Amino acid sequence: MTFAGHESGAMLLGVFQVSILHNIVHLLFGAAGLIMGRTATQSRYFLIGGGAVYLVLWLYGLLIDQASTANFIPVNTADNWLHAVLGLVMLAAGLLLGRGSAERRDV
Repeated sequence: MTFAGHESGAMLLGVFQVSILHNIVHLLFGAAGLIMGRTATQSRYFLIGGGAVYLVLWLYGLLIDQASTANFIPVNTADNWLHAVLGLVMLAAGLLLGRGSAERRDV
């Protein structure tokens, strides 16, 4: 496993290409989720913001050449699908599920 770059041959479950940088990004994302999950309002912000970040990662993965140095995270087709699904589900959850309960608790 390399620190960063598309030449990392490490695969999670034989499907998702990973690197040390990729793992650090996901660990920081998880830590932010644990910290922001303490209140309904912060949870909603995490879902909306995190969903947006995952959708940006999805677009990034679609736009770059996966064999180029621009693929420093690294991402492959499976990662792109995962980022798209996570982004859409997190955004939908933040926008649709959290609104009513967050407003009631904050009043």
